[in-house]
Amino acid sequence: MSQHQTSLRTHFYALADLAKYQLQADEGFTLWLEGETSDFIRFNHGLVRQAGQVAQAYLTVRLVNGQKHISQKIVLSGNATDEATLAGVMTDLREALADVEEDPHLLLSAQVQSTEAVTANQLPPAEEMVADITEAAAGLDLVGILAVGPVVYGFANHHGQRNWQETASWNFDWSLYSHGDKAVKRGSAGFVWDKHAIRAEIEAARAQAALLGQAPKSLTPGAYRAYLTPAALGEIISMLNWGGFSEKSMRTKRSPLLKLQGGASFSDLVSMREDTVGGLAPRFQQEGFIKPDHVALIDHGKLTGSLISPRTAREYNIAGNGADGSEAAASFSMLGGELPQSQVLEALGTGLYVSNLWYLNYSDRAAGRLTGMTRFACFWVENGEIVAPLNVMRFDDTLFRMLGSELEALTQETTFLADAGSYGGRSSASMNLPGALLRELKLVL
Repeated sequence: MSQHQTSLRTHFYALADLAKYQLQADEGFTLWLEGETSDFIRFNHGLVRQAGQVAQAYLTVRLVNGQKHISQKIVLSGNATDEATLAGVMTDLREALADVEEDPHLLLSAQVQSTEAVTANQLPPAEEMVADITEAAAGLDLVGILAVGPVVYGFANHHGQRNWQETASWNFDWSLYSHGDKAVKRGSAGFVWDKHAIRAEIEAARAQAALLGQAPKSLTPGAYRAYLTPAALGEIISMLNWGGFSEKSMRTKRSPLLKLQGGASFSDLVSMREDTVGGLAPRFQQEGFIKPDHVALIDHGKLTGSLISPRTAREYNIAGNGADGSEAAASFSMLGGELPQSQVLEALGTGLYVSNLWYLNYSDRAAGRLTGMTRFACFWVENGEIVAPLNVMRFDDTLFRMLGSELEALTQETTFLADAGSYGGRSSASMNLPGALLRELKLVL
């Protein structure tokens, strides 16, 4: 742990002690800290265009009295002024709490489960990572953003529970521009840095960018064999994860997996889980509950579980499983299959190689039907060889076909994909996915 993060943890625990000292009769509190020390490096034309560092920490203070609660987020300075700020915030919250209605679904952990998880930083200095990228991208129009550094989370409450997690990771979201509206889009992330793997990725993208210079092929609407890269499959999974595994959504019949609840199934190739131990997200949540290492969601095509937040647990009088308030998987994982990545084109034969999708939305949520557009370096393949880039097409198909009747194979290899979002702070959401070979994907425009 760096000196800065050690200091922040000590500071956070001291603020928790102060919050407890500030309490009056029948009051309680929770504290939630999100912090990071991140280098952000922006690339253009394969060179560094802009570099900077963000060191920030936000503290969400919640004051509780019975079933009443109210919260406020403050920015921490890391010095003694935070103590006065916290004391003032608690006074303000106490005054406002008198006007707050009771929340019948509020459920906070009352069982003290203190934890600390600090993963040793295995990353080289950002300057070394930048040098590896610029060397591999020499002569290419590579654009993107590299984010690297530790992200920390902390929780504390009036019962004395203390939780702390620190993980250092990197996320490189980048593209190789070809011409016009043509580019190859890639994303890489992880806990360790492998310059040889980055070079290989950039070389593979260079080869695809060269193919984009060929005359594009336009397809007529219809059903085609298709291979979805992990990034393309990730777009579909992101839609599935939008209420799909939420216990609340299932009970209110808003989940796109209603058919699975009714006894339907995906292909027996499909096994999915919330893999907290393998992701970036914190292993505890804002109400103080500890997340299990894994939550099985779909096992060999069958719905086996859901994500249950404390609010849903309280509302339906069921056991929760540490899910966040959104009840979306934060560390999603899908098991791979038996198709070697090196044999994808051969197995595809003739059809679509779909690198990326975008503009996805539900065309019929209850039926699990999605629509969206192909994007970035999608190709037409004949007899196992890429022959032409594809003009943009719209697909419209159901989860139950893409992950069910039309799923032919999954790749052995899986790819770790981290959310590149950094609005307000670096996202900790991630997915670990294989590629998917489909017998049919329906194109409609």
